Amino acid sequence: MRILTVIGNRPQFVKAAAVSRRLRERHDEVLVHTGQHHDDELSRIFVEELDVPAPERELGIHGGTNVSQTARMLAALEPLLAGERPDLVLVYGDTNSTLSGALAAAQAGIPVAHVEEGMR
Repeated sequence: MRILTVIGNRPQFVKAAAVSRRLRERHDEVLVHTGQHHDDELSRIFVEELDVPAPERELGIHGGTNVSQTARMLAALEPLLAGERPDLVLVYGDTNSTLSGALAAAQAGIPVAHVEEGMR
């Protein structure tokens, strides 16, 4: 199965550290970093220290209001989904990246899987 995973911020990197390596043992995963947390202290450090697989795609979308950021993510994800043709889109948590990934997948008719850690 081809799975496109959308991540973009610190809590998602932590969750992806627990899921991506295992997922890749059985499936073809394409990891997409939206750029929501672009600062190295909020992003790259978690990828490196938690051994999250390096994202295959980095959208570089950060800054602006929640609405403008989400709109730019949707615009970037639409052609990416068309090109990658995943069987499933995996999203984590409740962020702009989560909303954008889930909405873009739903609009493209691609099933969505959501992982939430639970109460904070």
